[in-house]
Amino acid sequence: MNELVKQQWLIPFLPLVAAAVQALLPRTARKLSAGICLTAMGASCVLALRAFVGTLGHHEAERAVWNFVWFDYGTTRLELGFILDPMTAAMALMVAFVGFWIFVNATGYMSDDENFTRFFCFLSLFAAAMLGLVVANNLLMLFMCWELVGLCSYLLIGFWHFKPSAAAAMKKAFITTRIGDVGFFLGILLLSWQAGTLNLYDGGNGALEQAGALAGIPGWFGWSMATTIAMLLFIGAMGKSAQFPLHVWLPDAMEGPTPVSALIHAATMVAAGVFMVGRMFALFAADTSGLALNIVMWVGCFTALFSATIAVAQFDIKRVLAYSTCSQLGFMMMALGAGGLAPGQFHLLTHAFFKALLFLGSGCVIIGTHHEQDMRKMGGLRKYMPVTFGCYLIGMLALAGVPPFAGFWSKDEVLLVAFQRNKLAWGLATFAAFLTAFYMTRQMFMVFAGKWRGHHEPHEVPWNMWLPIAVLSVFAVGLGFFGAQYGHYLGAHGEDPHGKWIVMGLSVAVGAAGILLGWIVYGRRTMEHADEPDPLAVKLGALFTCLNRKWYVDEFYDATIIRATMLLGELWRAFDKLVIDGILHGIAWMAWGVSQVVRWVGDEFFINGGFDAGCESVRLSGREFAKFQAGRIQGYLRILCLGTVILLVIWYLK
Repeated sequence: MNELVKQQWLIPFLPLVAAAVQALLPRTARKLSAGICLTAMGASCVLALRAFVGTLGHHEAERAVWNFVWFDYGTTRLELGFILDPMTAAMALMVAFVGFWIFVNATGYMSDDENFTRFFCFLSLFAAAMLGLVVANNLLMLFMCWELVGLCSYLLIGFWHFKPSAAAAMKKAFITTRIGDVGFFLGILLLSWQAGTLNLYDGGNGALEQAGALAGIPGWFGWSMATTIAMLLFIGAMGKSAQFPLHVWLPDAMEGPTPVSALIHAATMVAAGVFMVGRMFALFAADTSGLALNIVMWVGCFTALFSATIAVAQFDIKRVLAYSTCSQLGFMMMALGAGGLAPGQFHLLTHAFFKALLFLGSGCVIIGTHHEQDMRKMGGLRKYMPVTFGCYLIGMLALAGVPPFAGFWSKDEVLLVAFQRNKLAWGLATFAAFLTAFYMTRQMFMVFAGKWRGHHEPHEVPWNMWLPIAVLSVFAVGLGFFGAQYGHYLGAHGEDPHGKWIVMGLSVAVGAAGILLGWIVYGRRTMEHADEPDPLAVKLGALFTCLNRKWYVDEFYDATIIRATMLLGELWRAFDKLVIDGILHGIAWMAWGVSQVVRWVGDEFFINGGFDAGCESVRLSGREFAKFQAGRIQGYLRILCLGTVILLVIWYLK
């Protein structure tokens, strides 16, 4: 591992070089751009696999680190570093592997786009940023990659910036995540100040290796310093991983091309927050009061249930999956807050595969239906798109938690650790799992069952779009069987079996109940026409409207925070105009008045007046004396005689 860690820099470096090269390519070099992008990502995947294999067989979460000096300034030495441990190896392999197949799918999805080369340049940069974040052993390097991930999301969500909805979504995502990043940055500064280093692990002197000591130092609001820093870091995770109340950007992120949605919602951006909490878990666990982990657990639990209720009433095929992502991220956070590092991280991995499968599958549906996204205008696609249907069904069953698919094993581990920590949180999460099974069944029947309700006959997508979802389907089926081994791989000390069979039995029961209810509402009688009212809307009435409008959270933000911000901006503008500008204008007018007084009194009257008077006297005297220079001899003789007489008179008087 000590030798492998020194090669970790190559994993993010290759996509970064690919992005730089593609930035210089002309628009017409489409095949070359795609080839460079796929080659770099494939090579990173091979390197990540090599690192993953190198960590197998190591126990107690062994890690290797490589720190090096970036530059010195004054007495301060700034370092960067890379880490190789089981969590890093598994996460890097997931990002590289899933990202590679998303890139393959994108070659088909974006084949007709005129900015094909620019799109793949952004994709490569996005992958490089996320991989750099994963392998970083230094908070500064992690934060730089963290912000670069945010920049790439801004560029890709708004890739079709000529659409007003995409332009609004890109700004919403950027601003919302920046709010969380303020807390994250403050946490980094505070940790650096207290620990004296930005390296996470450094031979016993790293920031995380001092977590126990930080728990004994007073922090803010009566908390310990470990709690204070953990809470600030979690604010950043709330923004990146779309936890309530900073969740509002993620559903709108679907405005970008569907491969971007798959990359953001599955393998990269939203995974960053959960991964960061897992990476900094030692700091959260050092809090003896348990406050930090409790807040993480309850925020995750509420987000899981809240987002699941909204997904039930959406009509856009991608928006259902977007709110599903928010909900599943809540499950992961809840597991971490309940103390389940291995269950939370394992659900992150399995979710990446089946959610990438579902988003790419939705992209296949969109292309196959001539860019239709409203599920009410679909139907009967099982006949027209059999490959997409089969793969999508596997993803749906994995997300719904049906055994033996991957989502069942990882979700049950999450529910088990919640059951052992807090029964109320477990109950709410179990209900969220029921809603998950229901809304995914609803989507399957609306999209694939019944008869086609659109205008143009759909068709199956080309191989470079369905092959990635076929590959991901294999992992959506089989990855869950490695759940127990993953806990040992991370160094987890034995699984507490308390309540295991109760949780598993109820999980299967609520999943089956959700699917059954979905079949009762949407399967027994499928929609015949696109304008036919939704069966659930008929039954729920105003509640369905409330769910469809996302509990009016966006409207609430518009009426409160955004309006207050705009009002505050107007007040500051008025203050600037009336007070600041008034003072500046008063000073300017005063200076102008003084200058006028000085000009008229000092310059014009005394200086110019005296000077002009002197000049005038000289001019007049010169004119008079010029009369004596007329060039006449008689005149000169008269002057000479007059002068002689005057001199004689003066001499005589003396």
